[in-house]
Amino acid sequence: MSNDKRRRAPVGHLEAAFGISLDPELLERALTHRSYAYENGGLPTNERLEFLGDSVLGVVITTALFHNHPDLPEGQLAKLRASVVNMRALADVARGLGPEGLGAYLLLGKGEETTGGRDKASILADTLEALLGAIYLQYGLDTAATVIHKLFDPLMAESAGRGAALDWKTSLQELTAALGLGVPEYRIEGTGPDHLKTFTAWVVVAGNRYGGAEGRSKK
Repeated sequence: MSNDKRRRAPVGHLEAAFGISLDPELLERALTHRSYAYENGGLPTNERLEFLGDSVLGVVITTALFHNHPDLPEGQLAKLRASVVNMRALADVARGLGPEGLGAYLLLGKGEETTGGRDKASILADTLEALLGAIYLQYGLDTAATVIHKLFDPLMAESAGRGAALDWKTSLQELTAALGLGVPEYRIEGTGPDHLKTFTAWVVVAGNRYGGAEGRSKK
């Protein structure tokens, strides 16, 4: 395995956090961000493993929610899943891996290194999915599911406990965060005399106005 000086922590600590050992080459690939790969002669990146891990994570979380909440309709299950499987949540889980967090184990290019890539939510989330993909490839679905439950069961319980049938505002905020568009702003404007006011509401995302609904009250 590479002894690259940019990796800040021994990968054995990361494997201990998962409770398994991974094939060294597979682990190396899962930790290789494209910026590092391009700087080192086009090494394989972790993007294919990320693609696989995303699907494995989705199946395991969806199955768990389906069985844990037999009375919830599809729409609420989807919102619960969105509260667990999103960039921010995955990054938070990644930061708790090992003594120093997942960022310490990444192989990053110089540009990402200097711009805070080790704590960038998108990179952490993608790398965690790549690691789950690697675990699935080496050990199969049962072991991957065991690791996923170890990492995500507390988050699923927390989401259910706070009634994470997420409202639409939360869903939109998670979407705009994932797309790097910032936090949505909600605006209401009233027109007309007091006894006959009409209110118009809309949302602003990244400076652009979307939607627009009128009513006789602010609700």
